[in-house]
Amino acid sequence: MVKGICTSEIIGYLKAEGKEQKELHKKACSVRDKNILSNVYFRGIIEFSNECDNDCFYCGIRKSNDKVKRYSMTKGEILNAVKECADYGSIVLQSGERRDKEFTDFVVDVVSSIKKLFPDIGITLCVGEQSREVYQKFFDARAHRYLLRIETSDEGHYSKLHPTEMSFENRKRCLIDLKEIGFQVGTGVMIGSPFQTVENLASDLEFFNDIDIDMVGMGPFISHEQAPLKESTDKSENLNLGLNMISALRLMMPDINIASTTALQAVHPYGRELGLMAGANVIMPLVTPKKYRRDYQLYDGKPCIDESAKDCLGCIVKRVKSTGLHPVFHEWGDSKHFFNRK
Repeated sequence: MVKGICTSEIIGYLKAEGKEQKELHKKACSVRDKNILSNVYFRGIIEFSNECDNDCFYCGIRKSNDKVKRYSMTKGEILNAVKECADYGSIVLQSGERRDKEFTDFVVDVVSSIKKLFPDIGITLCVGEQSREVYQKFFDARAHRYLLRIETSDEGHYSKLHPTEMSFENRKRCLIDLKEIGFQVGTGVMIGSPFQTVENLASDLEFFNDIDIDMVGMGPFISHEQAPLKESTDKSENLNLGLNMISALRLMMPDINIASTTALQAVHPYGRELGLMAGANVIMPLVTPKKYRRDYQLYDGKPCIDESAKDCLGCIVKRVKSTGLHPVFHEWGDSKHFFNRK
């Protein structure tokens, strides 16, 4: 039971189709507009490195993939990318997972430099599992949001998606550490991943509520040709499930930030618009320099890899306006849930 919504009701939301689905999405949008208005906030994503210590079975930049060209942007390149997307008001620094001191010190230095040069920019980090001490250093450098996707809240399912050296409990520990330090914390799951059931997805939503998360980014599972998990999945079914997950979560947690993810657009030309019309309120345009985009593909068919940051800006504004929602610039768009919880 979650705030008056039982598990069977959540499963009913996830299975909604046709008229029932339209009513669900309409209700979710009404709840969003009532609690956090009809604003859409931006997070310019800078994928600054595809080097990774992990070997997740679904990921295109897993360490065992010797066909991907590895790169790490310099601090100067990152700062130039931040300058290009300063109008968004907020960025995400995302990379493969590394835990060596050279890497974590670099992240601290980059965050500190961004805050000195662009003090009005909000910073979200997405650099994986780290020690509590490292998270504290990130926070002290003035990153204030952190995204760490759990990918599935079921430990048995988690073990089928990850190698034995990766621990579900450690992933969960990281989320707790981040919250206790003071970050606005985000997580998410893959929808339609191999071995997953609709009951798993309902449990994922309950997990988000139980840990009192501030923001969520989740999207359809899409395989990568160089990753072991290549099970064919129904893109249409995964899209519908993804949209219903957004709506169900909005009803359960009315004031959190929910992203309409790039993966939705990868399975449908208007996937991000559909996500907004299902109750999402955050869009994450890609601002990684064009020369690196092809080398940061977690899944096949990633959109926008041949566009410039400027191209993405014009496109994304049109997409948001087409839904009747209001694109907001020069604001951090922090989670109201975070402040209400505090």
